[in-house]
Amino acid sequence: MGRGSRSLANLLSEEFGHKIRQGLLNQGDKLPTESELVRSYDVSRTVVREALSKLQASGLVETRHGIGTFVLATRQSPGLLLNAHELSESVDVLAVLELRISLETEAAGLAAQRRESRQLQAMREALQAFEHNAAAGHETVSHDLAFHLSIAQATGNQYFQEILQHFGTLLIPRNRIASIHAPARDPDYLRRVHREHEEIYAAIERQDADSARAAMRIHLTNSRERLRLAQRLSQAPAA
Repeated sequence: MGRGSRSLANLLSEEFGHKIRQGLLNQGDKLPTESELVRSYDVSRTVVREALSKLQASGLVETRHGIGTFVLATRQSPGLLLNAHELSESVDVLAVLELRISLETEAAGLAAQRRESRQLQAMREALQAFEHNAAAGHETVSHDLAFHLSIAQATGNQYFQEILQHFGTLLIPRNRIASIHAPARDPDYLRRVHREHEEIYAAIERQDADSARAAMRIHLTNSRERLRLAQRLSQAPAA
């Protein structure tokens, strides 16, 4: 997807996101089909799919294969959780990664025990989209988050998914690394992330809870160390 198409996808996802947050679209409402959106907005199917992917990664909609895309409930939890602006400005991503190591390690183990075929398919689709976009030099953060959300969903415990959905793509350290250091889009860097994802998926697929926990812990620990390295490099004096 070229830069222009990505901009159109962003605009389309922002428009529907605004409608959902303003209550113009409510929980359970079905979005127009891909074909209808292509005709209505005069954009390509690729743009529509990218926009829907962004909305799904943000936790605003849910796609039910063969049925359609539906608006999810927007949750406001006073006191405990920060809004997106506060997150982008003040959250220590390293501290959040420590939280994620605890949270998602257990989620991976539960997902291995409880996953269903449709949830495995969602994981596989997210991994394929990640690999394709990485190879093409396109945005991968939304697909990264979609993979982690699909694991949370496979736990059968709604709170795992709700916590990750609230933080959204701001949880992905690559967002912060990209503003610090170039390798966030480096092909070798993304291949390493993809291999780690594949290890997690393989353990969940074969229902090996211990291996799934270990693979997730390794992945998130590696993410933490990659962010620490990027921060150190950004602070190093110029030669």
